Amino acid sequence: MDDQDLLLPEQGQTLVRLARHALATRIGKEKTEPPPPPDPRLQQKGATFVTLTVGGALRGCIGTPEAHLPLERDVRENAFRAATMDPRFPPVKAGELGRVKIEVSVLTPPRLLDCRPEERPQRVRPGTDGLLFTSGFNRGLLLPQVWAKIPEPKEFLGMLCRKARLPSDAWRRPDSELYTFQVQAFHEE
Repeated sequence: MDDQDLLLPEQGQTLVRLARHALATRIGKEKTEPPPPPDPRLQQKGATFVTLTVGGALRGCIGTPEAHLPLERDVRENAFRAATMDPRFPPVKAGELGRVKIEVSVLTPPRLLDCRPEERPQRVRPGTDGLLFTSGFNRGLLLPQVWAKIPEPKEFLGMLCRKARLPSDAWRRPDSELYTFQVQAFHEE
């Protein structure tokens, strides 16, 4: 990530507050004051993922790998979608909101990893690269934070393929593509 593309910590916290506000008003039906208006940088198009946890366990995670909305709007939409549309979990209920912790990840544009499939495990950077895998109509994405749980590159690639609903060795297919990206992650204070 280039320094000029990095968000300031206070901009990241504004995004986290926007995510919390979206959950409070749309799920909790609370009438709350919105966070202060975001600065112009947050009005630029950006790609985000919003991760929800309860007691350290995943409760929902949804996002957009490519920028198409202003950052602040992308975060609000992804917060609501993570809480209500992640197929792995039932929708978050209003009574749970007090226990939900929010993480907002702002993604760099994905870049094609230009190498032969068998070189992919050596070319990815554990702990740094998020990965987007495509094969035909199947796609899978894992944020760089997942390396903390799956530090071995071949195992990480296997999980990525399973997330794309493919066999764990599909990353070896010559007609597949692997993209890398990085994130700037912000947590609730």
